[in-house]
Order: sequence, then structure tokens, then C-alpha cells
Amino acid sequence: MDMQVVNLTDRLGNSKMMSILRIQTCLLKSMVDYLLSRGFVWILPIMLAKSTDPLWPDPSYSIEKRVEVEIYGVKVKTMQSMIVHKRVLVSLGPEKIFILSPNIRIENRDRHATGRHLYEFTQLDLEVAYAKMNDIFRLFEEMIKKAVEDVKKERREDLELLERDLKIPSTPFRVYKRGELEEKYGANWEEIISIESVDPVWVTDIPRQFYDYEDLETGEWRNYDLILPEGHGEVLSGGEREYEYEKM
Repeated sequence: MDMQVVNLTDRLGNSKMMSILRIQTCLLKSMVDYLLSRGFVWILPIMLAKSTDPLWPDPSYSIEKRVEVEIYGVKVKTMQSMIVHKRVLVSLGPEKIFILSPNIRIENRDRHATGRHLYEFTQLDLEVAYAKMNDIFRLFEEMIKKAVEDVKKERREDLELLERDLKIPSTPFRVYKRGELEEKYGANWEEIISIESVDPVWVTDIPRQFYDYEDLETGEWRNYDLILPEGHGEVLSGGEREYEYEKM
């Protein structure tokens, strides 16, 4: 192969990588600034602790193993999620917190092979005491819309290099119940709705972890996933919190 072609390919690859990193930096700054402007407190992450999110009994998770190490004679786990620590912290004072939290989730190889399930990732994780689901919908919708606007405004040349023309999402996002989507589309509902949707969509009422609130009068789970368009799938999940010890 002609070395000039190789060098050009390398330079183009490096340029695209730098564009991706600049866009990532812009996104993170936009979202962090937004949360700080709304009165959130920025918390540093925990990486090792005696407890972590068991990701149970959600059947969509397929954890093969949990990473444990022994430090000074005490067994500790790597973080799968800081949900336990977040809930304790907001009960002690700060009612709105966020963390850029590194997580390790070793799921089965089939999920890893999809390219959408990383065993190591960092999430923008937040917790709001006493919040209702619709309040969080509006918060995320405004934050995401602002982040896309900021990237389009500040990183235009990087988007052009990557041949991306970002659409500013229309708000509020549409809301579906998971049962309705399963009935209409079957087991592959997430993939189908992600491909068909023009804007992100909320999916609610998902049988999931013990700390998500289930309204026993209606049988509805007050939780949600946000599904991105263009086939990108789920980007975030959350829910109102169960507060009765007996139900947990």
C-alpha cells in the first residue's frame, strides 16, 4: 500500500478521534454546568465498597461475576452502580447530587458481543430526593436539548469532519409503557422503537430493581428508560424510589 495513503488514513483517523474527544468535552461541560445551575451538588465517585447495586431482580441484566478484592482483611466490591450510596447521601442532607461515576459490570459474552454493553464505563449519575418521575423527565429533556444545542454551536467543524448533522430534539419526548411496546413489537421492541423514532422517547412501567417504586394500587412501576433514535437504544434509566422497608 502507498505510504502516502497510509499516512493520510492515519491523519484522518487521528483528526476524527480528536473531534470525538472535543465533542465529548463539550457535552460533559454542558451537562455539568446545567446541573450546577439547577442547584445540584457535585459528588466524587466511590470505586470500591462493601456494597454495590446488585442489579437484582431485573431480568435484563446478566451479570456473570462481581469483582471483589480484599483490602486490610476486608472484602470490597467494584462499583456496578452507586445507587445505595446515593440514597444514603440524599437522606443525610443534600437533596440534589450528581457524580461522574466509573462502573464495572461483567455481563455475559452475548451481551458484550453486541457492542452496546461495556464492562467498564463512566456514567453521569444523579439523585434527587422526593422527585416525581415527570419532574425528572423535564430535567433530562432540558439538559439533553441544551447539550445538543451547545455542541452544534461550539463544535461545528468537528461535526462536519464526522459528517454529522445533529437534530435538536423536540420536547417533551413521547412516553410509552413497556407493555404496550412489547404487545405491538414483540421482544425486539427496544430496537424497533429506537430505529423508528425521530426524537428520544421515554419508556415507563418496567418490572425492575427492588429500589424502584411500584404503585400497588395501579400495579404500575414508576420508573423509566430513555431510548435514543437512530438505533442507539437505551441511554439512561431511573425511577421514583421505594421508601417502605417491607416492600424492599
